[in-house]
Amino acid sequence: MSQYDIAIIGGGILGASISNWISSLYDLSLCVIEKEPNVAMHASSRNTGVVHSPFYLDPKSKKILAKSALISYDMWKTLAKERQVPWRQTGVLELALDDNQHKSLEEYVKWGYENGIPSEDLELLDGKDVSKLEPNIQCYSAIFCKREVSSDYGAFTNAIKQESEKQGTKFHFNKNVKSIERHGNGSSIFFDDGTSISAKFVINCAGGNSLDVAQMLGLATEFSDLHFRGEYWVADAKYKDLVKTTIYTVAEFKGYPFLDPHWIKKANGQTEIGPNAVPVLSPETYEGFIGDFETSILKLKDVITGNAKKLFLDSEFLSLISKEWLSSVSKTAMIRRVQKFIPKVQPEFFSKKGTSGIRSPIITPKGKFLLDVMELEDEYSFNIINYNSPGATGAPAYSAFIVKKLQEKGILDYKENPKTSFWNFDYVINQA
Repeated sequence: MSQYDIAIIGGGILGASISNWISSLYDLSLCVIEKEPNVAMHASSRNTGVVHSPFYLDPKSKKILAKSALISYDMWKTLAKERQVPWRQTGVLELALDDNQHKSLEEYVKWGYENGIPSEDLELLDGKDVSKLEPNIQCYSAIFCKREVSSDYGAFTNAIKQESEKQGTKFHFNKNVKSIERHGNGSSIFFDDGTSISAKFVINCAGGNSLDVAQMLGLATEFSDLHFRGEYWVADAKYKDLVKTTIYTVAEFKGYPFLDPHWIKKANGQTEIGPNAVPVLSPETYEGFIGDFETSILKLKDVITGNAKKLFLDSEFLSLISKEWLSSVSKTAMIRRVQKFIPKVQPEFFSKKGTSGIRSPIITPKGKFLLDVMELEDEYSFNIINYNSPGATGAPAYSAFIVKKLQEKGILDYKENPKTSFWNFDYVINQA
């Protein structure tokens, strides 16, 4: 059994970033455990690639996520230049379709300034000004943020993994965690293939599986999760520049962690519309609705008997989900939602589907969505659960903040040996 000082479960953008910080600061034995054959095989690659500006995040309730997103912007820009990762500045328009949504935009502008977005990069436009900028957009008003960028988080994660490996991190691939057992000086982690490792401390950032891992450690047992697939359609080449700016709209259902369909200018030059939010039974069901049979049966049981049962008795939630289902089975239904702000768009402009991704929000014991990231810890572990959008944008700085917390708790009591890397830990922490 291999023994480590620290084992990180999850080889996504957050796990890779945490491993990079720790390995760049200390001499210790560190590994990352990933059930896939490489890093970033799920949410860290299956996303829009947008590097967000945090104008829509409440600076009080979402302070850490907003600060992380703002600080990380320049970090991603530095890494993109150094490792030749695409960096396409598209700008973004966040649209209001009526006066009620316009009030949300007025609040967002204030939040954006409070969160540190430069005033020259953020402005509130009326519908006529939006039409001058994008003639094919129809709206009541919009926020225009010039900073928004499309990039490639999968490429970023692979670059971080390579740097972390160079600094001594061991990546264990094709290792699906089956169980975790506590012992006197740490934990033993057992895998489906019959092998195992031991670690003095476990950091759990397993994305859509993070709640399952936490519950193996005896934590968060009163919570459950649901998985929602977001689907996209790719615009045919001759229609991709119908609108040249990335477009979002104010969400119709504010109490739920979903976005209304938007128009995304991708780093690879494509344009996509989406997503919806279709319930599926596992965090890797990218097609169909069943996925892995055993996992699906367990999730179905949880939906029927657990916290999610209360959620499915909520009439507003059922109304939302019925619309999402319809936009999954009908391309025309999806396009109709986009026609509210791009009237010229037609179903025949889209002949192939884009990459689908899955979000796994946590359900509280009261049957409500948990809208914030949840950090849980005990003597032998630190668990990051419900780390959703703009999680990829803020991962470099947020992961540094996690490492700082571990330092303050005495978890990282190892010989310090700072190494040269593409990011500077002290600089990030001093901006917090």
